[in-house]
Amino acid sequence: MDWCGVLAVNKPAGSTSRQIVDKVARIVHPAKTGHAGTLDPLATGVLVVAVGSATRLISHIQQGRKQYLAEFRLGQRSDTDDVEGRIEEGGDWTGITESALTEALKAYVGDVSQVPPQFSAVHVNGQRAYALARRGETVELQARTVQVHSIQLTRFAPPLLELQIECGSGTYIRSIGRDLGEDLGCGALMTSLRRNAVGPFTLEKSVPFDELNHDRVHAAIQPALEAVANLPRRTMTPEEIVAIRQGRALSLGNIPALESGAEIALVDGTDLLLGIARLESERHRLQPVIVFPAR
Repeated sequence: MDWCGVLAVNKPAGSTSRQIVDKVARIVHPAKTGHAGTLDPLATGVLVVAVGSATRLISHIQQGRKQYLAEFRLGQRSDTDDVEGRIEEGGDWTGITESALTEALKAYVGDVSQVPPQFSAVHVNGQRAYALARRGETVELQARTVQVHSIQLTRFAPPLLELQIECGSGTYIRSIGRDLGEDLGCGALMTSLRRNAVGPFTLEKSVPFDELNHDRVHAAIQPALEAVANLPRRTMTPEEIVAIRQGRALSLGNIPALESGAEIALVDGTDLLLGIARLESERHRLQPVIVFPAR
């Protein structure tokens, strides 16, 4: 079978993202596989696995908005910023009110400067930060700007609080809890995390990990076009399909007015994704940047 598409898997707590990708890989062998956005073993929810030629779209999938439901505990800190690390007591949380918490959360919406956790996959001098942290080394990680679209306080039962968060790529939910706890003067750590969506890939359409088999994957895998559903589309003529597979650029044709550098999904008459092109307005052309092989 010629596998190509995107599969959303509902990851259970305790499993690793690698274990899930490996199980999918065994089912779709010899097709390639790859995931878009790691979930820590503690976390549950949507892990997006690209299959076949759709692995070339992983960077596009990663840019999709993420939706999370996270629980935090006030009054504690840990070296991992969650309950799986070495926990120590923080400050007094008993005077914190719901209104004070809601007010403090406003600082975490928008373009936010955030330092990743010590136990994270960030590269430091060619090594992962978590590898250094496991050896007992403390490294100074640089703050970076992430985009948080919204935060809602969905439950407050002190010392526990639950947040619904919508954010962009590269955002560490653990860091939001850690920094919020420091702002409140008592510390905080994450106790649970569930990812409800990555772009158009939702928990409701995800296959439970323990139900992964050939038939379930075949039924649930979504067309590669879903990974770039946000892009404008250009329906290709048979002549244009030949041209892009030969690496040739296309005339602009009938496409909406877009900025130079904008990406456009190239599809055939059945809405099968053939590739991605970038608009080069100064040359009045579309330059293919990803081209799927003929199937």
